[in-house]
Amino acid sequence: MNAALPHGRSRHEAHVDVGDGIRLWVWDTGGDGPAIVLLHASAGSGECWDLQWPVFAEAGYRVIGYSRRGHFGSDDGDEGAATPASTDLLQLVDALGLERFHLIGTAAGGMVATDFAVSHPQRLLSFVISSSIVGLVDDDYQAIMQRLLPPEFERLPHDFRELGPSYRAQCPEGVARWNAMLARSGIERVPLRFATYVRWADLQHFDFPVLVLTGDADLYAPPANARLIAGRIPGARLTILPGSGHSPWWEVPELYNREILNFLGSVSR
Repeated sequence: MNAALPHGRSRHEAHVDVGDGIRLWVWDTGGDGPAIVLLHASAGSGECWDLQWPVFAEAGYRVIGYSRRGHFGSDDGDEGAATPASTDLLQLVDALGLERFHLIGTAAGGMVATDFAVSHPQRLLSFVISSSIVGLVDDDYQAIMQRLLPPEFERLPHDFRELGPSYRAQCPEGVARWNAMLARSGIERVPLRFATYVRWADLQHFDFPVLVLTGDADLYAPPANARLIAGRIPGARLTILPGSGHSPWWEVPELYNREILNFLGSVSR
């Protein structure tokens, strides 16, 4: 199936078997440029990148997105299966013939992406940690997470947690579209599994360019947390996007796209 979306760009949609009969919904713009693989948050699916992929494709990249198990278009599989989400990603990029690629992971997708970066660093051209707490298991970091995300936080409405106050106040139509996307996908029906217990020491071994990016009003991954993570990664760049909550790819897409393309352009030279 071919889909045409903004800017007159097109992409091919398919289902890819990643093992054990599990098929993931994937879209791919094709092309000969360097590949970018996009990983979505817990709230959402591969549908979420419609404001990114046409812009990245126009800039000369091959852009690929997919839904993890249990999200829009992809199989649920066995909820008790122990297959790490990063292993599904490895099977996917192998099936697509990608040797090395740029990886962008937002929120929980950033946790999967960090697991992949630790497990398969040789596959990455660069890594963008977007609005993500990355899933570190060190005791000091877990203590920060407990202070930052108390149990009461998870009981708040998803759009309150995922979208910043400026966006919710000024863009009710966008909030409605975001909630409609969430309704189609649901929330992480299949529990995320990880291949590694990521620790601070693992981040220090990243030998590819890294951009750590978050919104200035992100409740999940606030600027202080992003600074902490960026400070542990050699040579990492840090960008704080003004006027955005946890979903800058949706709330401030022009700024988000520009910052990422500037980063990718700089690491490709």
